[in-house]
Amino acid sequence: MLEIGSVIDGKYKILNEIGHGGMSNVYLAINEKANKPWAVKEVRKSLNRDFDLLRQSLVMETDLLKRLKHPNLPSIIDVIDSDENFLIVMDYIEGNTLERLLAEEGAQPQEKVADWALQLCDVLDYLHTRPDPVIYRDMKPSNVMLRSDGSVVLIDFGTAREFKERNVADTCCLGTNGYAAPEQFGGMGQTDARTDIYCLGATMYHLVTGHNPSKPPYEICPITKWDPELSTGLERIIQRCTQKDPKDRYQTALELRYDLEHYTDLELEAQQKYRARLRVFGAVAAVSLLCAAGGLGFSTAAGRKQGDEYLQRMHMAEISTDPAEACRLYLDAAAVDAGRQEAYHGFYKKAVEDGVFSEEEEALFLKFDISAQRYLQDFQKKDPGGYADFCYEMGNAYWYYYEHEENRQSRAAGWFQAAMDYYEKDASKTAEHKRCRLYVELGGFYRNVIAFQIDGTDAGMYGDYWQSLTELKAMNDAEPDREIITLRIYREIATRAVEYAKYFMEDGVAGDEILAMLKELEEDLRRMEQGATSAARQEIDAIRWIIQGAYRMVRSTYDMQGTVP
Repeated sequence: MLEIGSVIDGKYKILNEIGHGGMSNVYLAINEKANKPWAVKEVRKSLNRDFDLLRQSLVMETDLLKRLKHPNLPSIIDVIDSDENFLIVMDYIEGNTLERLLAEEGAQPQEKVADWALQLCDVLDYLHTRPDPVIYRDMKPSNVMLRSDGSVVLIDFGTAREFKERNVADTCCLGTNGYAAPEQFGGMGQTDARTDIYCLGATMYHLVTGHNPSKPPYEICPITKWDPELSTGLERIIQRCTQKDPKDRYQTALELRYDLEHYTDLELEAQQKYRARLRVFGAVAAVSLLCAAGGLGFSTAAGRKQGDEYLQRMHMAEISTDPAEACRLYLDAAAVDAGRQEAYHGFYKKAVEDGVFSEEEEALFLKFDISAQRYLQDFQKKDPGGYADFCYEMGNAYWYYYEHEENRQSRAAGWFQAAMDYYEKDASKTAEHKRCRLYVELGGFYRNVIAFQIDGTDAGMYGDYWQSLTELKAMNDAEPDREIITLRIYREIATRAVEYAKYFMEDGVAGDEILAMLKELEEDLRRMEQGATSAARQEIDAIRWIIQGAYRMVRSTYDMQGTVP
């Protein structure tokens, strides 16, 4: 154990012990020069028979946290590996765990629980949307710290893992009984974002009822069973989070967040549906008699009214001079009749019209996407081909137009995958299917390459990546897409020739092949320049500059200084 008053690494003075467990102790320390408190986690090597394995786990945890930056996550400051112990210096989080709060106060007010859950949704969304998505896997009250200002911090990443798209199962089964999703114990595929949603649902259940799901009766039942005054809206949310089948849960943290923000509306909705059932029951006989007499034309009138409203909103969208307003109106039209594709395509065209899929436009779409009305699901059911085409368009929106570089390819790949799943069943969509496949392959490369570089298992990836890039260009040359997409494909090829020349060489890509591609790009740009807009000419000039750098890098890497493209 560390001695109180001792100084670690000449910087951190140990003040007192603030926690301990079976494998570690946690101390409060201070950097006297900076006058800043830190938490120091000590793992003693002599107390752990399999310390080498444990050390590997600790290194993975610290490396993971070092790459994450979020206000509701702790930051790793330092790692000290001495002969006697392994020390992790991290942010000192002043407050109590939600577990301690439960022990001292019992069940918590549902308003507080909903607020904490909203904050945790933000954390999970951040983790799940990393270039290499992180699955936390151990959400429970003891792993959530509550600060005095009401904010929460997710701690202990010892069981977290990075999601690997091609894996069929986790390498090991980890989690806490009662809070863990069924798939965490094997036999149901690898854990993913929906696993964390289950754990959060179980955590909300414990916090709002005071009943620990890891203790008898070992079940998550409707929360109103324990307290009839609790919200039926929150009850519906928790029950959906904790469905056994991942497909029946919320699919994303953002989707869950939306319902949590409106849980009182869900409660009201349930009450209204109940009252409506009573009204309908009393009116069925009268309605049936009137319909039998032929006096209502009920369905026809309702359908006509819906059609009129749809066309009105489409017209307003088409004449709107405000792009944001037009996008909103197109989505409003889709909400009126979710099975018609014109509104979806109108939204896409308007969103990318200026060459940028903006944060504001994305927020509008996400609000629509995660709606409790399930508009996109309805669209897919009524018009699967139109839905696939729209998925392809949204893939393009993220890949080529998204204003944030981070995550654009990984977000795009999900939409391309959805389109590909349909196109592979449609013989008339062979070209579209191939494009989608290339985007999914490229997205997988961007998502995994950094992690594989760290692991030293990236050999062979770059040759496949280059092949996919050149295939994408060839397809676009044969059937050109919008000018901006063509230019961004060219920029991608030139940029990667600079960045990955060494890796391309190691994977067997011929230097002459890369130089020939760069020359081809130059010729294509020369043709495009004629009649191009001023914005396009600026992009062409920028790509040319990158190409010159690529020439120099490839010649140098392949020792081809005398080669002329």
